[in-house]
Amino acid sequence: MMEKISKVSSIVTPLDRPNIDTDQIVPKQFLKLVQRTGFGAFLFHDWRFDQNNQKKEFVLNDPKYSGSHILVSGDNFGCGSSREHAAWAIKDFGFDVVIAPSFADIFYNNCFKNGILPISLPKDIVSDLMKTVSTVSVDLASQTISYDSKSMKFDIDESRKKTLLEGLDDIAITLQHEATITAFEKSHA
Repeated sequence: MMEKISKVSSIVTPLDRPNIDTDQIVPKQFLKLVQRTGFGAFLFHDWRFDQNNQKKEFVLNDPKYSGSHILVSGDNFGCGSSREHAAWAIKDFGFDVVIAPSFADIFYNNCFKNGILPISLPKDIVSDLMKTVSTVSVDLASQTISYDSKSMKFDIDESRKKTLLEGLDDIAITLQHEATITAFEKSHA
């Protein structure tokens, strides 16, 4: 089971860069761990650190974004290699929602498998979100984003919406059919 997502309210962390690839999200030298936790420390490592000292100018090192659960970025977020570690690092760092104009397909799918809500919105809205300093509220059930007295809808596949709302990973989805699977196994023994 994954952590359920229904509503997320937070300031946004603006990362205004297009084509952020998974090699930047979590560099290859940190891919030695096999569990899903512990990768948050390595999120955007090469952008956040210079010889293990924080780069003050990088957005994730700015204390005003501490505790943010919504990452907003540019086009083609999560491109590059198919490493699931990228989604693990984003989730482990504390982000529950990633908003961008577009996502790489494999990364987009990995988000749902790891309890992250990826939302694709038009560039002008993403640009506006990056500038807001107020709290942004994402309501998955109603598929709405609200901020600065604005409200808009976002699209999501119904089955993926259900998995996030109910906190279902692939194993939990399979276990929902346990009785049917057991009956089939008994009838074909």
